[in-house]
Amino acid sequence: MASDEGNATARVDSWIWAVRLTKTRSQAATACRAGHVRVNGERAKPAQPVKVGDEVRLFHAGRERIVEVRRVLAKRVGPPVAAEAYVDNSPPPPPREHVALAGVRDRGAGRPTKRERRELDQLRGARGQDR
Repeated sequence: MASDEGNATARVDSWIWAVRLTKTRSQAATACRAGHVRVNGERAKPAQPVKVGDEVRLFHAGRERIVEVRRVLAKRVGPPVAAEAYVDNSPPPPPREHVALAGVRDRGAGRPTKRERRELDQLRGARGQDR
């Protein structure tokens, strides 16, 4: 059910799911409960209503999405329609080479030794704690 009326509202978790910012509605509700969703600068609960003109900030999958509601949707729609329902003001994602790579260990190598762990901490710039 799509609505273009200025006074129409929808639940924020339902809207985030309907415009395909998250894969499931439960992920959207969990993000709201964890404090990763803000509507007009305020933390949002899953049932908080959103209306046309609201700014929704979602921190999901390692990046922040900043979107402005253009159209209120209560049901999930196809990607072309979903893209028309908001204006994406998010900063571009960081280039792949700037994303920190996780250390890769050979399968079956077990846990790192104390020496290996200290070398990893030194590479990452972590300081050792004084004991």
